[in-house]
Amino acid sequence: MFPAKLISRSLPSVVGRARCGWQMAALFLLLALAAGDLAAQTPSPAYRPTMPACLQPVEFIGPPGTQLSVAAQGAFLEPQPLPQVVSLLVGPLYRLRITGLAAEAGREVFPTVELLDRMCPPPGQDLRFPIPIELTEDDLRLALSGHFVTRVIYVEDPAMALQAVADPEHPSWFDIGPGLDPLQEAKHHGRPIAILRLGGRLPDDSRGPDMHFLAGCPPLVLHGPPRRVVVAAAQAAHTPALMPGNAKGGAP
Repeated sequence: MFPAKLISRSLPSVVGRARCGWQMAALFLLLALAAGDLAAQTPSPAYRPTMPACLQPVEFIGPPGTQLSVAAQGAFLEPQPLPQVVSLLVGPLYRLRITGLAAEAGREVFPTVELLDRMCPPPGQDLRFPIPIELTEDDLRLALSGHFVTRVIYVEDPAMALQAVADPEHPSWFDIGPGLDPLQEAKHHGRPIAILRLGGRLPDDSRGPDMHFLAGCPPLVLHGPPRRVVVAAAQAAHTPALMPGNAKGGAP
């Protein structure tokens, strides 16, 4: 099983596309785009499993040179080059800042990410199976041009598996029809676990820290760049030791 990303756009000139592959996790992504600027980005009440607070690793992927900052303690943390692995709580909204865009020097994008559910890896293997969230050049360009982009990541239902060719470096994706609700479409294909939103609001630095814009800065754990497992031909699979990151931010 490999991940896929479904895209729904309001622009009639965009045609369906398909990619495939990433890790062992059976993840799929849906991306819906609508033109214009939205006044706010708020958590979706349409899907909210009942569970105790828990941290879920997420691997953020982006074009070469892009950097990620996460809001914590009333400000954005120091930017880190993508890819980066960050553990986030299931439930709260997190505000991100993406910088270092090669084609848009000096410009920034401020997405939000919301975890709806978590993966269920073997005990102690959480960091081997993060939720992959990719910010593509196309996504970032559309957000900077005034469009609003939403992705819904879900765990595939084997009975609804999509045919796709594997790509080990990127989550796969394909378009869904215009006007469809990506969250409802994800629920049709499996179990939604995350929503990524790009475009819309920008911070007003002249007024100082805006905790509403920063989504309250819920706790998180930074793990740094992903560590890939290398298996020698004559050896059994081995997972390198991973040091936990430091918790950041206040109570959600």
